[in-house]
Amino acid sequence: MVREKRYSNGLRVVVRQMPGLYSVTMGILVGTGGAMETDAEDGISHFIEHMQFKGTKKRNSFEISDAFDRIGAQVNAFTSKDTTCYYTKSTTDHAATAFELLSDLFLNATYPEDELEREKGVVCEEISMNEDSPEDLCLDLLAVATYGKRNYGRNILGPASNVKGFTVEDIKRYKNARYCPENIVISFAGGIDFDTAIALVETHFNNLPKGNFEKRILTIEKTGESLVKQKPIEQMHFAISYPAISLFAETDVPFSLMNNILGGSMSSRLFQEVREKLGLAYSVYSYGSRYAECGSLNIYAGVNPAKAQSAYEAVDSVVAELVKNGVTDEEFLRAREQMKSSILFGMESSSTQMLTFGKEMLYRDRLYDVDARFEQLQSATKVQVEEAIEFAFSGKNGKKAVALVGNTDKPFDL
Repeated sequence: MVREKRYSNGLRVVVRQMPGLYSVTMGILVGTGGAMETDAEDGISHFIEHMQFKGTKKRNSFEISDAFDRIGAQVNAFTSKDTTCYYTKSTTDHAATAFELLSDLFLNATYPEDELEREKGVVCEEISMNEDSPEDLCLDLLAVATYGKRNYGRNILGPASNVKGFTVEDIKRYKNARYCPENIVISFAGGIDFDTAIALVETHFNNLPKGNFEKRILTIEKTGESLVKQKPIEQMHFAISYPAISLFAETDVPFSLMNNILGGSMSSRLFQEVREKLGLAYSVYSYGSRYAECGSLNIYAGVNPAKAQSAYEAVDSVVAELVKNGVTDEEFLRAREQMKSSILFGMESSSTQMLTFGKEMLYRDRLYDVDARFEQLQSATKVQVEEAIEFAFSGKNGKKAVALVGNTDKPFDL
C-alpha cells in the first residue's frame, strides 16, 4: 500500500507500507546536487551533506552518532548530480526516535566553526581518494567529455580550492535557495502505516521555513569530446557515452532492456565478447544515466594498456553489431526476465522502496506505479528495443563522448 500527502508550503510525503517487515527506512530527499551549482558553489551540495551531521542545537556530532547507535539504527546520506538524500533505517519500535534524530540533523544543524574547518580536511581527503580511484576518475572525466565542465559535467565533490573557502554564510545562502519545502520529499518504506508516518512528519516539520526557492534552469550542451587524463597506473580505464532518453520520457523500459542486452549482465554482449571471448578486460559493463533534461548510455572498461586500443575497437564492434542486426528473441526474453526480477527484488527492500517512491515524487511529482511498470515491461517489444538502439547510436540525437585514464597522453579517436 502506498499513499501520499501534500502540504500548502509544497512539502510532499510518500508512505510505502510493507506489511510483515520489522524495519522501516525513512529518507529526506532534496532536489539539489552538483548539477545545480554555480562555479563558486561547485562542491557545496556535498559539503553541506557532510556538515549536517556535525552538530545541532541539541546534540554535538558524537551525540548524533551515539543516539542512532543506541537504538541500533543505521544513518547515512548521499549527494548526486541532482539529489541530496538523508536517510535512516531502524526497527519499527524505534522509528519515532530515529525520525526525530534524522529531523534534528536535517533541520537544526548549527555548523560549528571548528567542525567546519575539520570537515574541510575530510572532504579534501575524499577528493584525493577519488583521484586515486581510476574508475571513478574515468567516469567523472566522461561526464566532462559529454556535458562540459558545468551542470551534469560537474564532479560532485567539487575542487579542493572551493571546499577550503566555504563559509557558514555560503551554506546558509545555498540552503535558503535550495532546501525549501517545495523542493523536499520525505519518503517512508517498511513496517510503518500512513497515519504514524504523517504524525511524525507533522511533529517535526510543522515549522519548516518557506525559504526563497530558486528553481535553477539548466542549459545543457553536449560537447561530445574525447578526453584523456594521464596517470602513472597499471591499467587503462576508458568509458564511452552515447545519447539516451531523459528522466521524463514516458517509459525507459526499451532502453533498460537494450542496456541489459548490451552490457548490463554477465550474459550481455560486452561481457561475453570483450571479457569472456577476447579476454581483453576484467571489468566491462554498461549503464544508463537519466536526468530531467537529458540522458546518456555509458560503457566502461578497465584493461591492460597494451590491449587498450584492441578493447576499444572490440567495444565499437559490439555496438556496430547491435546496430546492424538488432537483438535476438532469446536476448529480448532473457533481458525482460532479468528486469522483472530486478523490480521484484527491489520491492522486498525497504531502502530501495524508499528511494524509488521518493525519487518518483521528487522528480515526477507522482506516485511510483509498480503495476504500470510491469505492464510496460510485459507489453515491450523487440521493435521498441531496436528504436532505442537507433536513438542511442545513430548520431541523430547527440554526440558520442570518450574518456581515457592511464599512463598516456593520447586520447582515443571518436
